[in-house]
Amino acid sequence: MGRLADEERAGAASASAADGEPRDEVDELVAAWRAQRPDLDVEPMQVLSRVSRLARHLDIARRGAFAGHSLEAWEFDVLSALRRAGPPFQLTPGALLRATLVTSGTMTNRIDRLAAAGLVRREPDPRDRRGVLVTLSERGEAAVDAALTDLLNREQSLLAGLDAGELGTLASLLRTLLAPFDATGR
Repeated sequence: MGRLADEERAGAASASAADGEPRDEVDELVAAWRAQRPDLDVEPMQVLSRVSRLARHLDIARRGAFAGHSLEAWEFDVLSALRRAGPPFQLTPGALLRATLVTSGTMTNRIDRLAAAGLVRREPDPRDRRGVLVTLSERGEAAVDAALTDLLNREQSLLAGLDAGELGTLASLLRTLLAPFDATGR
């Protein structure tokens, strides 16, 4: 049985090498599962194991980009939501909740911590006497802009193996896969 599995892996390796595509660890993983569980369709692993591995590489790149600017990922998420809002770079806590998908208690804690660090400030909402607006400070704007620049450089490096057409195709396919999840809020 071990010899047969080795032969199947070798056959899969030569088939992949013959078509000119580079091999990766997922090729090995899929070949091993096909040998061990030929009764199962392991084809989804061709895509989703690669997406999972890419997500890990992206997470490392994101953490590195943010750490270089003394930010955590959650801080970048809140600051970037404010930055994307455009001048005067302010949102209600409720809008920040929707943008970052966290609970109100978590958002309150995050706003407190960002305000203490001088990255945002709370201001009264002129349209609602009981309401508050969270406003990006100049220091927060500088931090999120610098972190975004670093992040985009790292992301471009991750995608360097693809040309413009391939990037467009990949983006479209991933959108098709992701859209139903976004529509249902999962």
